[in-house]
Amino acid sequence: MNVLIVLTSHDQLGNTGRKTGFWLEELAAPYYAFKEAGANITLASPQGGQPPLDPKSNEPEFQTDLTRRFENDAQANAQLAATVRLDSLSQSDFDTVFYPGGHGPLWDLAEDLHSISLIEAFIAAGKPVALVCHAPGVLRHVKAANGQPLVAGKKVTGFTNTEEEGVQLTDIVPFLVEDELKKLGGVYSRGDDWSSYVVQDGLLITGQNPGSSAATAALLLKQFA
Repeated sequence: MNVLIVLTSHDQLGNTGRKTGFWLEELAAPYYAFKEAGANITLASPQGGQPPLDPKSNEPEFQTDLTRRFENDAQANAQLAATVRLDSLSQSDFDTVFYPGGHGPLWDLAEDLHSISLIEAFIAAGKPVALVCHAPGVLRHVKAANGQPLVAGKKVTGFTNTEEEGVQLTDIVPFLVEDELKKLGGVYSRGDDWSSYVVQDGLLITGQNPGSSAATAALLLKQFA
């Protein structure tokens, strides 16, 4: 199985002067789930090379056994430092795609034409697409074959408005994931803040928050069982 993981290249948290990027747990948990399933993993980002890590995601309170494992994994870090440019990839080379979140994707991947067309191509080819936390926001411009928003009428989840309030970034992010998914006609549901919650509708799998990363990856792998 060939798995593509798409990471953000965006490192500025709005106009706060603070850094953002991808959230480490949301990469580490699926990375090892896929690796242990025997998958070949390709890491990609819009700009290629080393994608920015949200520094907050590596603070002690957010570390997990898997984030520590990733940090100490020389092979994983070498792969991360050399992500492939998104515009050089074709869905035909992969069986599925996984999008970790972090706030970064709201700025770049949500507007990235290569990302948008890539997701549309995966869906058109009947291949599952999984996104976790803020990454479901990357679907905002993705269309279904009928020209409607991909999420319209589909069961979806993603980072909640109350979780965004909890991290005090409601007024900083370019849009709120929950609001955007609802606006696009998604049948949005959620679990408790910070609890693991994942939904599937056909080829689309979405997870609510960082703690949902492992369950999102597990559900994606089930599609190939």
